[in-house]
Amino acid sequence: MHQLQYNLHRLSCTRNLVRHLPRHPSFPSIDLVHPSEHLPFTRNMPRLPQSSDFPPKAVVSIVPPPNNDPPTNILVLLHGLGDKNDSFTNLGRQMNLPETACISIQAPQSLLDLGGYHWGDDIIFDSTNGGIDADAGFKQATVLLKIILQETLMEKCGYKPREILIFGFGQGGMAALNLAVALHESASEKTSSELAGVISIGAPLPAEASASLNPKCKTPILVCAGSDQSSVTASAEEKLKHVFEFVEIKRYRRPGDSMPNSRDEMLPIMQFFSRRLQSTKGVPPRSVQIS
Repeated sequence: MHQLQYNLHRLSCTRNLVRHLPRHPSFPSIDLVHPSEHLPFTRNMPRLPQSSDFPPKAVVSIVPPPNNDPPTNILVLLHGLGDKNDSFTNLGRQMNLPETACISIQAPQSLLDLGGYHWGDDIIFDSTNGGIDADAGFKQATVLLKIILQETLMEKCGYKPREILIFGFGQGGMAALNLAVALHESASEKTSSELAGVISIGAPLPAEASASLNPKCKTPILVCAGSDQSSVTASAEEKLKHVFEFVEIKRYRRPGDSMPNSRDEMLPIMQFFSRRLQSTKGVPPRSVQIS
């Protein structure tokens, strides 16, 4: 984690250059245009969430945008199995993303005397290695995360789904991907469920997620994983491509699904941020979004 934070610090020093990185041709984007006299005023800007906005049982940390920027975007951070939200709170500070507030959420289930927290419905031990199986059901976590996104961030604070991006590691990545699918499946024809994106580090969709969707979920996803000894297998990749319309898989030049620990491993993540996070700087106040 310390090495990752160091690399993030180096990248944040040039974060303004990130905005000029080339867009991936398969990913959608939103442009801001000056309105004509016939275009209506869209809406008020969303506000920074407060601790009192969240459900009483939710443990969250809020990191405001740097440099007194407006909170145009929300980056939701979901830690891995057995961790707490503190480490990802520090990660949000180190990322230092313009116009982006970070919300680090602690998993709702305790690992009892094992320490830390997890996103699963149960604690399941893997018979092959004796460790804890990350794919332990996500129904309870999905209910909590949907409340946080829909009732807190959207209804109370005024964010649209397109202004919310989720970053998850390991079991937190599974929870993030499963949440995007659940939002898509519960959306009505009149409402959009497309998030700004989901970044999953070392995790595929859980087993409980649909094997395919028609229409597919439009939330773009980036999955980073090891070149070998990875939970993101070939079959897991295929499932992701049958469920999501925009899928990008980036493999490390090493085995294992740990957090990125070099500039090369972090660059695809920063490029994804540059494509999907929005900015209002330099945009006239009565501008409207064209999707």
